[in-house]
Formats: sequence, structure tokens, C-alpha cells
Amino acid sequence: MLRTVVVAGAGQAAAVAARTLRRRGFDGRIELVGDEFDRPYQRPPLSKEYLENTVEEGLWLLTEQWCEEQDVRLRLGTSAVAVEPGLVRLADGTGLPADAVLIATGGSPRTLPGVAGEHVHTLRTRADADRLRERLRPGARIVIAGAGFLGSELAATARARGADVVVLDPLEAPLLRVVGAELGGVCAELHRANGVRLRLGDPVESVAEGRDGIGVRTASGERLEADALVVAAGIVPATEIAERSGVAVDNGILVDPSGRTSLANVYAAGDVANHEHPLFGERIRAEHVESANRLATVVADTMLGRQAVFADPHWCWSDQYGVNLQFAGHAAGCDEIVVRGTPAELDFCAFFLRAGVPRAAFAAERGTDVMAAKELIAQAAPVDPAVLRDEDTDLFDLAMEGVS
Repeated sequence: MLRTVVVAGAGQAAAVAARTLRRRGFDGRIELVGDEFDRPYQRPPLSKEYLENTVEEGLWLLTEQWCEEQDVRLRLGTSAVAVEPGLVRLADGTGLPADAVLIATGGSPRTLPGVAGEHVHTLRTRADADRLRERLRPGARIVIAGAGFLGSELAATARARGADVVVLDPLEAPLLRVVGAELGGVCAELHRANGVRLRLGDPVESVAEGRDGIGVRTASGERLEADALVVAAGIVPATEIAERSGVAVDNGILVDPSGRTSLANVYAAGDVANHEHPLFGERIRAEHVESANRLATVVADTMLGRQAVFADPHWCWSDQYGVNLQFAGHAAGCDEIVVRGTPAELDFCAFFLRAGVPRAAFAAERGTDVMAAKELIAQAAPVDPAVLRDEDTDLFDLAMEGVS
């Protein structure tokens, strides 16, 4: 019988799993072990509202009052290092009894070889955001290495705070791996229209720190003088506890559609989980809040003996320069892109198809279209591209036709 659940990690997935267990009526012991001293909080605001204006509203996932009322114990400032039969071992040698274990350790920011120093920043924690905010002053020279979602949001926030921004990336367009060259070009123009200088296809080659700043040399030989370099190159999944415990790992912790690892009664969710996705027929490790929420909920249900799988299309959003961007699904292997609307005016929804079947969607200022697109993606049925392109088509009606 399930009486004690220990969660290695105290972030998004951990908080959602704890809330779900209590909502489902689980009255046993829940322990969350996190290496930060902050109680669980959301990470998306760190590159936006929190970084720009220290806005804490909506940041915290679990209040102290809720934890006390729900008898959820937070062990902060320490880490879980191994799973042993019937317990979780902490860094100080303490053993916590556990009938079920959720590994939700997330990851650490990816760094550039040989690139470090006082003027080099990454963004993963609240403390990182507090440190970086001090650099983002009017007129400050900021170089950002990485033009993915995080790097793009950082560029927008830095510009909002009046900084001069240069973005470097080894690829030829922002978000290239996610949305392709054409739509990545639309994102590039959004940056340029807001005063960001882009150096695409030209990554960081080396850095030289000085007392008051940093010199960044690119692969093309250009030298940029800056007050700070921010590396936004994704994360390395924190799989150490899994590796020590004999849990299968490959680009994250391998889990099935219900979040089960290769070790009985051990689960994984969040950025660290590389999960089998029934809809797309492949493994995906998604670094998105909504994916963490969904898989953590599925894990909690599975722990309680419910039949649950994570088969929904992934979904994420990004706010940049006042423009809302949303992405749903999995675009890898798609052979056609159908655009509805006008990309140049940042008013569009692009559908990514494989053999006529919608697999993903990317939109600017069309959140409603993306929600309908999720329904179409979940149906995994061919759709006439002309119908998708036609602005007179009601996408929700189209999705309902597929259901019927």
C-alpha cells in the first residue's frame, strides 16, 4: 500500500505531483527534497516579468500555509542522491522511507567550453535572475549566446530595461530547430524591429574577462565588448540520482507514457524525463512547463493505481516584445508547412504536416488557433491543407468534425 511518496526535486513537476496526490485523496506522507532554499516556484517568469520588474505575483507554486495544511514536507537546501530499496538517500546520508519515488530534478544550464567568469551569466534559478537583473541597466551592453525561446525572451526583457543587445547563435535563424528557416526568419525580424543586433551562424569562439566587462570573440572573428554575456544554450538534464540508482538514462531519464522508469516504483517527470509519446511514436524530452504539469499529473495518478498516460500534444508559449508566440505538437519529420494568416504582420498560425497529418503548429497572436490545432494534432488524421489555410474555416468546427 502506498503510504509515503518522496520527490527528488522541488520545482514545477514536484509541486504539481504533490497537489495532484492530495486532490486525489492520498493522505499519506509526501516529502519534497530540493537543493534550492526557495520553496517551489515557476521558472517561466524568471526571463520575463520577474527579471524585468521583480514581479513575484504568481511565481510561487506552493505556499507555506498550503504545505502545512496538506502535511507536505519541504526539505530545502539539500539534495537526494540515490534511490535504494524502500528509501531515498540524501546528501547528508539521511535515508527517507519511500514506497514510491518521483525524480523531478530538472537540469542545469548548459555552458560553453572554457567560458566562465564574473561577467558570464546563465538563467535557471531565482538567484540567477536576481544577479542578472543588476546587469540589465539602460545603456548596458549585453551579449546573449543562444536564440532559442530562452535567449529570445532574455533579449526582449533586456531591451525593455534599456540595454543594448546582441544575440549570437550557431544556427541561421532564431528557433530554427523548432519552426524552420522561414518562420525563424520572421522571429529574426521581430528582434531586429526592436533594436536587437543578430549575429546568426556566428557563435561564441572565446571570451576575455576584464575588470569592468567582457570581450566576446565570435567564430567569424568579430569582437564584441560587453558588460555581460548570457549563455542561453538549453539545459543538461540532472540524471545523477538516476545513474547512481541503476535507472535507465539516455538524454534524460527514460520513462514510459505513464512516467515509470526502469526501476519499480520509481518515476520521473519534468525537464529530466525522456518519455515515450504514444501520439508521436517516439521519445521526447520537452523542456516546457505544460509538459511538466501533464506528466507530473499522470505520475501521481499512476502511483495511485489509476490508468493514465501522457499522450497530449506538447504546448508552450513565449512573450517577446509584446507579441505572444505559441507552439504545439512535435514538428520533427514534417514535410509541409501550411500558413494561415500573415507572418510578416505577426498574425498567423502555421501548421506542420507529415503526409497530410497535422503534427505541430506555431502561431503569433493566435492562441485560439493553437488550441484548435492541438485538437487536430491529437486526432492524427489527414486534413486538406487548403482548408487549414482558409481564414473562413472554423478550426474548432473542423476538429469537431474529426471527432464525429
